[in-house]
Amino acid sequence: MENDLRVVEKSKLFKGIGEQDTASMLKCLGAYRRSYRKGDCVFRNGERITAVALLLEGAVHIRKEDYWGNLSILHEISAGEVFGETYACLDGGEMLNNAVAVKNSRVLFLDVKRVLTTCSSACQFHGKLIQNLLSVLAQKNKLLTRKLEHMSRRTTREKLLSYLSEQSLREGRSSFEISFNRQQLADFLSVDRSAMSNELCKMRDEGILKFDRNHFELL
Repeated sequence: MENDLRVVEKSKLFKGIGEQDTASMLKCLGAYRRSYRKGDCVFRNGERITAVALLLEGAVHIRKEDYWGNLSILHEISAGEVFGETYACLDGGEMLNNAVAVKNSRVLFLDVKRVLTTCSSACQFHGKLIQNLLSVLAQKNKLLTRKLEHMSRRTTREKLLSYLSEQSLREGRSSFEISFNRQQLADFLSVDRSAMSNELCKMRDEGILKFDRNHFELL
């Protein structure tokens, strides 16, 4: 529980709220934890969401699957990040995607109605929590815009360079690691894996980049 509290305290949702106040607020917010094995669904397409989820440990992919099983990764959730908040704020809105654990994971759930409504005990930092939630929603919109920028590129090469350039700028160096494996990267960019791998090899041969598994260096 102590380690979980550290993750929660460092999350963007509880930014600016001290450890003692965070622990007190979790009781007020009806918080509860659940564990998931790799491959388990945290949220399913069509499910009504009434809780904001905060990942304590592991990794979760928000992904879309069509009728024929074609997969697209929309977003990756890391420890300390929240997900499902958009649908929860829609008053039990139906999930349009699947949230799938890609590692053994533990998730903290917070009753969205308690998050959005100041409790009778008038927690000092409840207003800050709501402000943080709005900030998280805005950040998610920004990330979605970035993904659309990658997706709007016409060719597989352009999509790869757009994504890798963003990762390099975010890390502040030309050598960096990405969290996706090859299949996950192809699913994220909505391209064919074989075509993507071929394009990576071509760019390596042309001296544009180097790579070793999920480690890349832009030249």
